[in-house]
Amino acid sequence: MMTTIRNLELDLIEQEREAGFTLIELLIVMSVMLILMTLAVPQLLKLRKTTNETSAVQSVRTIAAAELSFNAAYPANGFACNIAQLGGDPKSGPPSAQAAQLIDPGLAAGQKAGYTFAITNCNKVTVNNQDMYTTFQVTAVPQAIGKTGDNGYCSDENNIIRKDPTGGTNCTVAMQ
Repeated sequence: MMTTIRNLELDLIEQEREAGFTLIELLIVMSVMLILMTLAVPQLLKLRKTTNETSAVQSVRTIAAAELSFNAAYPANGFACNIAQLGGDPKSGPPSAQAAQLIDPGLAAGQKAGYTFAITNCNKVTVNNQDMYTTFQVTAVPQAIGKTGDNGYCSDENNIIRKDPTGGTNCTVAMQ
């Protein structure tokens, strides 16, 4: 009987030793996780940049289409030369030339998905003592070049989107 108790004690001690991980095993697992993270994080950042750029192109399309709709709805004004004019809260009342409610109020604030949007290069003429804008250019530039996006994007009244590979507003490269 004494031998069986001694064997049980030895088995119990051996099981206690095997119950946890050693420090070396934990360090190896953490090293493998660190290596995987160093490979994955740059890919995630690249994916985020690509997503931001895709969102910027779609937002430029949306703003340019809203400009054309604004021109059709308010022909005496021509185009809007301020991005806030295309926005507006639907709860504040009916659309007007100052708040046309054609784009999302968040986009009308001028920033979305790491890009800053603006309407520039407005050509103003005066017809019957009223100012009318006959041209416009929608621009989208990354808030941090290389981090939130690499390219700048532009569109005008012809609704053709072009890009600036340097991240600015000198859009000369046509999009496919």
